[in-house]
Amino acid sequence: MKVLVIGSGGREHAITRALAASDVVEEVHAAVSNRNPGIVELADSVRELDTNSPDEVVGYANEADVSYAVVGPEAPLEAGVVDALEEAGVYGFGPRAADARIETDKAWARRFMGENGVDGTPDFEVFDDADETAEYVVAQDDDVAVKPHGLTGGKGVRVTGDQMTHDEAAEYVRDSDWDDWVVEERLVGEEFTLQAFVANGEIRPSPAVQDHKRAYEGDEGPNTGGMGSYNDAGRLLPFMDEEEYDDALGIMEQVVEGLDDYRGVLYGQFMLTDEGPKVVEFNARFGDPEAMNVLPLLETDFGELVRGASEGEMPPVTFAERATVCKYIVPDGYPTDPEAGAEIDIDVEGDDGTLVFYASVDGRSPSAGQNTGGSDDVDERSPSAGQNTGGSDDVDARDGKLYTTTSRAVAVVGLGDTISEAEERAETALDDVGEGLRVRHDIGKPDVVQKRVDHIRELRGE
Repeated sequence: MKVLVIGSGGREHAITRALAASDVVEEVHAAVSNRNPGIVELADSVRELDTNSPDEVVGYANEADVSYAVVGPEAPLEAGVVDALEEAGVYGFGPRAADARIETDKAWARRFMGENGVDGTPDFEVFDDADETAEYVVAQDDDVAVKPHGLTGGKGVRVTGDQMTHDEAAEYVRDSDWDDWVVEERLVGEEFTLQAFVANGEIRPSPAVQDHKRAYEGDEGPNTGGMGSYNDAGRLLPFMDEEEYDDALGIMEQVVEGLDDYRGVLYGQFMLTDEGPKVVEFNARFGDPEAMNVLPLLETDFGELVRGASEGEMPPVTFAERATVCKYIVPDGYPTDPEAGAEIDIDVEGDDGTLVFYASVDGRSPSAGQNTGGSDDVDERSPSAGQNTGGSDDVDARDGKLYTTTSRAVAVVGLGDTISEAEERAETALDDVGEGLRVRHDIGKPDVVQKRVDHIRELRGE
């Protein structure tokens, strides 16, 4: 098998790592929007291009002579990259643009859920005018979640109550660049994520994960793309039971049944309420950081899984029963006023139960004095890219070091038999991240996890 990975973040680094370890994958190629040193080290070739351009992606897929592709981010799905690959004879493990609307169009997704009787669907209203949306928000007595229709990188949702007042939410709507909105009931409980491989109507779930969106410790500050996440050994989180996991999985099965030949990864974000799991949203791909929790635990050969999906018969999927804790290193000021250029000095993957995944960095991997994965192709990048992808003057000027951009930089994942053990290993690697960098150190801490457990017990009246 020759496989193309599309995307260049921490999630795609984890995907590339899983494919590179496959016994049936001969070559891994990567189409990236910016240079990820972790992907460069693993891939046989890397090409910097517009990953949202079906023509550019298909052109590189043909040049690399791949038969399969795995799409990481949501934007290429919305742009129809999988559709174009299919027309070119390449099997894309990801949904076509029409099915990707389960993520890319929140109004369509809610209507779809309502029309198909999907359990756990919150009460909602859809609007195509910002002023009308704002007036509706102000008129509500109960708290609401206010969501733009389209993609916002996990940063567009506002919730009245703890975050802001109804008037402030209405002002946010009026001051935004969006006209189309979904306003729905505020869900109270504990959020969790369930991700699953899907093809041919079959669904293969992974362990549940809890993400931490807020920028600062104690769940304070603005929403981000995700500061870190954790899972427990086994498929459950400490605050959920088997029935609640099965209920969430059943909701995902209803969604797959209602879609037209959905394939790829389906990501369900749920709120565990006193009435059971309710749907926050669906994504049409792995989460970032949640992919970095579950993919290192995947015992099934990822290449065999993709090939089986293309042939109509996915193999059984198993995961190691280990806990993981993922914590992102971000630049100071992230996400509202990030300061780029801080040096990142952290050990790469070793034998101490920690993994490192690169996201958005400037420079080259400290473990590689040169490009070890497809460096010739990196230098022969698409002329239209107009950017350095390896061996460039910019990299030489950095003296082989890594520096932050204005986005999330590096994710550290600790693995262990318990969440506490995994968290301690992640923290050891993050002991001294240096100036200009920040980490949410509370992710996976015993007292924080126990707070989640106590919260659910209180909701249940225990």
